Amino acid sequence: MAPPSHTLQLPLFLTCCFFLTLTLTLGEKQSYIIRVQNDLKPSVFSDVEHWYSSTLSSLIRYNPLKSTDQDEEFLHVYKTVFHGFSAKLTAQEAQQLATFDGVLSVLPDRLRQLHTTRSPHFMGLDSASTMSNLVTESDSGSNVVIGVLDTGIWPERPSFHDQGMGPIPSFWKGECTVGENFTKANCNKKIIGARYFTSGYLAKMGSMNSSTDIKSARDTEGHGTHTASTAAGRAVGDASFLGFAKGVAVGIAPKARIAAYKVCWKRGCMDSDILAGFDKAVEDGVNIISISIGGSAVPYNLDPIAIGSFGAMEKGVFISASAGNEGPRSMSVTNVAPWITTVGASTIDRKFPADLVLGNGKRITGSSIYRGDDPLHDINNFQHLPLIYGGNASVGLRNGARHSSSFSSATCMPDSLDKERVRGKIVVCDRGGTPRVSKGEIVKDAGGVGVVVANIFPMGEGLVADAHLIPGLGVTESAGNLIRDYINSNANPTATMTFSETQVGVKPAPVVASFSSRGPSAESIFVLKPDVIAPGVNILAAWPDGVAPTELSSDQRRTQFNIASGTSMSCPHVSGLAALLKGAHPYWSPAMIRSALMTTAYTQDQQGNPLLDETSYNISTTMDMGAGHVDPEKAVDPGLVYDITADDYLNFLCASNYSGRDIKQITKRSGKCRGKHDHKPWNLNYPAISVAIYTTQLQEPAIVQVTRTVTHVGETPSTYTVSVTNPKGVNVTVTPSSMNFREKGEKQSYVVRIKAEKKAVTSLNSVIEVGKLSWSNGKQHVVSPLVVVWKQRYEIMI
Repeated sequence: MAPPSHTLQLPLFLTCCFFLTLTLTLGEKQSYIIRVQNDLKPSVFSDVEHWYSSTLSSLIRYNPLKSTDQDEEFLHVYKTVFHGFSAKLTAQEAQQLATFDGVLSVLPDRLRQLHTTRSPHFMGLDSASTMSNLVTESDSGSNVVIGVLDTGIWPERPSFHDQGMGPIPSFWKGECTVGENFTKANCNKKIIGARYFTSGYLAKMGSMNSSTDIKSARDTEGHGTHTASTAAGRAVGDASFLGFAKGVAVGIAPKARIAAYKVCWKRGCMDSDILAGFDKAVEDGVNIISISIGGSAVPYNLDPIAIGSFGAMEKGVFISASAGNEGPRSMSVTNVAPWITTVGASTIDRKFPADLVLGNGKRITGSSIYRGDDPLHDINNFQHLPLIYGGNASVGLRNGARHSSSFSSATCMPDSLDKERVRGKIVVCDRGGTPRVSKGEIVKDAGGVGVVVANIFPMGEGLVADAHLIPGLGVTESAGNLIRDYINSNANPTATMTFSETQVGVKPAPVVASFSSRGPSAESIFVLKPDVIAPGVNILAAWPDGVAPTELSSDQRRTQFNIASGTSMSCPHVSGLAALLKGAHPYWSPAMIRSALMTTAYTQDQQGNPLLDETSYNISTTMDMGAGHVDPEKAVDPGLVYDITADDYLNFLCASNYSGRDIKQITKRSGKCRGKHDHKPWNLNYPAISVAIYTTQLQEPAIVQVTRTVTHVGETPSTYTVSVTNPKGVNVTVTPSSMNFREKGEKQSYVVRIKAEKKAVTSLNSVIEVGKLSWSNGKQHVVSPLVVVWKQRYEIMI
């Protein structure tokens, strides 16, 4: 029998998967995600699952090496945000499947990692505050469901009680899936849904670790419980972590409903399971999806998170995603599709100071949430102990070679430290190589009594507080240099540590967290990423039983709350804000919600100074913070918003040189780009304006015209007037310069004419200048960042 007719050529498939096919031998299997064009289903099949099954079975006839065991079964079947399935295949089978009629793409299933409460008060959402219009208008999000794609949830925590909550929203169609140590009784009117997804993970790993992974929605990692309670936890009094950060712990939208989708396990999160989580969440009826998971940036059509998010957006679901923790490196931001709201991290006005006092009297302030009975912890027992740099204590280091170093011992890797040199000393360890808290464990095993974890380039001056197992603290890059200089210039360096309590009212605040991933987006220069920043440093939130706060096996401490940092923590802040905005404005689209957050964001701190970058404490840039720090009380009444439809995104993809097939892989729609040359990627109706000036043959100032359309969401008629802060080397004019709106929902458009002088750039370096465009009616200020990028050659980044 002849093989089925083929519509795709093998080389086309290889362009996206060559790196995998080269490394897999003929018989090895891995999981793949297969996108299918369902409207091509032959009529002989009663449903698409029958068609999918027949398609998989047909592979057996053309591959005699393929067995007929359970590997033939689907891992997942996707029906809502994505049409298709996932399954285990050999590389040869995957290549063959890509050529079948109706198969749009065959993507390797990748492993991703998580981006690992005073913050509501800091953002003006304290229910006792006079600034609580958003909380009041939305009833704290009581009719909104947040789907949290993460490591599950620990339902017994008081953050998830349902006392005083009304009936579950009538639109909800989800369920509480029974699993190991998880029953339907674990759900209530707060946690209204819980599911778990294992197929992709098991296909990759072969099995689960029974001591660390539970086959249910129950959280055994902590991350999911922390993010869910950050977004929507109920108020819990007298909360703290080991006495630090005492107060009331409450989520951003305390009455919003939570649906937990456990897609991540001990060793990570598989794309196929994440996509299944998206599919079920939208089918169940969530309004918001919060996902603090990421990977490397890839084109949208090869990114299952981008693909799942597009399908969710089409159904009216707002997607909040973490920007990543690879800062301060430029172009490190992830989750960059324009239909996703990408969230970077900032500090709040709370710190946990701890001091290292050197033998010469120099006091260096760092950060720690160490709590212990060691004599070093007693400030009255001011005991100086020998101080050594890990790089000078390498196993096998020659006696007397004090300035020799190795990366392993400098970063205090396991078994790298010479016990004779370390015993009884405080050890300075460079960051990197191992988790920060594990360095203390390694120092203790080598006989050390204290640990100092020092930032190195390019980490800069940013600090997070860690719950060290032995007396320990973190210090900045400049402080680390000072400490190493002291050690290397003294024959008998000594130090002691002192630990303080929680400090609030810290200034300046907020600042951009040094670890927060930065723009510009590697996928499109015309879409500003990250979109906004939100609190993500030293955030107190709920934590499961049985999970150590450091997640180290040797850590026997247990606590109801934990302090964690990362864009994983900033993402659920915006998820909660989106729930409040959806509650206050039920008919707002996902783009309108994001617009409200972006155009009302602030770029000055509480003292009226420009927001700073924690890395250097220089002024932060738009590439660091996007439109700025979210401002909930202004976002509830933004005046004007920039709406975007699914068709607008299609036009953007066409203008960005995505092929018709690429677009089908993302959108389930026809990939035809009608009037392709009439669309420009910078004309996507985004709340920020980003354009590129290509200077290869530029002899005179370049002119770019940008069109935007705003929707009036105010209750009364209003007139808005424009003002512009020009980027350096640019002259901007706006037509018309004023707009008069007579009724709510009215739309008007304006044109921005950008005239840019020529700038000297190289093929490796571009120049970025930033200004802003603001529409104001005297009360509201609708602000858009205005970004101009000079590049040497013409290329639309996709």
